[in-house]
Amino acid sequence: MFRTGPRNLITDVAGLRVGNASDVRLKSGVTTVVCDEPAVAGVQILGGAPGTRETDLLEPHNSIEAIHAVVLSGGSAFGLDAASGVQAALRENGVGVEVGGFRVPIVPAAILFDLRNGGDKDWGRYPPYRDLGYEAAQAVGSDFPLGTVGAGTGALSSGLKGGLGSASTVLDSGVTIGALAAVNPTGSVTIARGRHFWAAPFEIGDEFGGLGYPSPMPEDAKRILLKFRDKHVGTRTAVGGNTTIAVIATDAVLTKAAAKRLAISAHDGFVHAIWPTHTPADGDLVFALATGKSGIELAPNDAIDLYAAAGATMARAISRGVFAATPAKGDLFPVWSSR
Repeated sequence: MFRTGPRNLITDVAGLRVGNASDVRLKSGVTTVVCDEPAVAGVQILGGAPGTRETDLLEPHNSIEAIHAVVLSGGSAFGLDAASGVQAALRENGVGVEVGGFRVPIVPAAILFDLRNGGDKDWGRYPPYRDLGYEAAQAVGSDFPLGTVGAGTGALSSGLKGGLGSASTVLDSGVTIGALAAVNPTGSVTIARGRHFWAAPFEIGDEFGGLGYPSPMPEDAKRILLKFRDKHVGTRTAVGGNTTIAVIATDAVLTKAAAKRLAISAHDGFVHAIWPTHTPADGDLVFALATGKSGIELAPNDAIDLYAAAGATMARAISRGVFAATPAKGDLFPVWSSR
């Protein structure tokens, strides 16, 4: 049986801290995961509309072996500025790869589209995401809130507010795995328009309500419910305005290629938690981090357990993000608790 870490957060993985910055007027924000020491990293993109920075260097055949932080941001392409703010904060602390006498922090980033969510996006000449990134990097710690915070501040799913979610799992091998997700999909995380989460079989305790699956399953469970298909918000369309971006992390010792495999496996959690997912209208992405802090190099059978747990832990993190969302003035969709 899987069990959670003490916080049930990605920071149960030794060597990681998380910081958030939110702007309630903007209905947007930034989340960063900062590594205490450079971590082996990978990435897998399965959505059709991604927005990214520094993802090519994470491929196993490229030279950089470890990174210093990753950034999840709202703001669509404007939000890529957030990585510059995190990079600035790290550089002030002397963090980075030394190249020719200079320190260069390696900070890959991904964004979600939250422009069309009722927030005030009239920010003037330059968007605020660089400053929000700097603020998030200054706020890192082991404990952090879930729901309407950081990159999940303005997130929406089909019929409900999205949010920032996290979860952790401790395996029998002693390895810990954690997930962090900014949940903003075009699809639904609940079955039909009810309260039950698609990810119910993977829930530990009552971390997102403890409801299990509905019985009987509603007749419209297989109906494809998209974010703006059945609600008039500006243009009546399901194209654009989506993306779930996430981080999967472990304290196991992994190669760069194994970290990519971890990111691939974590996408299974999207499939377990969101219907539909990985569409052309989503930019679904998972970063993977391996801190190696446990000192454990997994045998083949234990590695299979790790990759299986990656999907289950990600599914839980996605559900917890929607479960924890809180209402705010000007919201386009209700929160889960209102159901």
